[in-house]
Amino acid sequence: MNKYIQMSLIQAKLFFREPIALFFTIAFPVLLLVMYGAIFGNDPNPNFGGFGYIDSQVPGLTAIIVGTIGLIGIPVTTANNREQKVLRRFMATPMPSTVYLAADILVNFVIAFLGMMLLIVIAIFAFDLRFGGRWIDVLAAFSLSTIAFFAVGYLIAGVAQTGRVAQVVGQVAFLPMMFLSGATLPLNIMPEGVQQISSWLPLTHVVKLLQAVWFGSGWETGSVAMLLGMSVVGITVGSLVFQWE
Repeated sequence: MNKYIQMSLIQAKLFFREPIALFFTIAFPVLLLVMYGAIFGNDPNPNFGGFGYIDSQVPGLTAIIVGTIGLIGIPVTTANNREQKVLRRFMATPMPSTVYLAADILVNFVIAFLGMMLLIVIAIFAFDLRFGGRWIDVLAAFSLSTIAFFAVGYLIAGVAQTGRVAQVVGQVAFLPMMFLSGATLPLNIMPEGVQQISSWLPLTHVVKLLQAVWFGSGWETGSVAMLLGMSVVGITVGSLVFQWE
């Protein structure tokens, strides 16, 4: 347990020493929140079931945090560590390799959770954030979303030989989803063709699931199925292809 705690603290320190990762994971969603709030406000809107624009976008911006960490942060960091022989040195120590992975998963989960909480706190004080669901459901939906995207992230990291390759693959996968999933702009204002494409994007289902439990309208079973499938495939295939050196 001491080794696990120590490894988690090391991973956390390394993350907060990376200003670019810190900006895009934490600061960028907050900047979008403030910008959207200044432009659109948060008055009740029939299009959002009586909730406001910011009420709907906090779950969407949370999805951006999950996607950024899962598809870019985890693959790049892990591939860089392999390229620099860091993972190989872990394998040579008496510490089980699973301790490294468990600590990395925990730190990334906590960072994503803190990012969501920061959005919520700012939205409460600046834009009178409304909430219609149950916090336990939000936490469960958030956890499922992180498991799904983290699993795919480690899958990418498992096959990418360098950090640069992992970054390219992660960005190609994530950036279209960020703009087409409803995470940055509501899907109902997009053309019908874009909405049809978005229905196949995993990040869309994170947004839909988080918004559903946030508004208190129940669980999106289709989104749950999509994310569970991602989790199973990512964990199964990732465990088979992951390379330590």
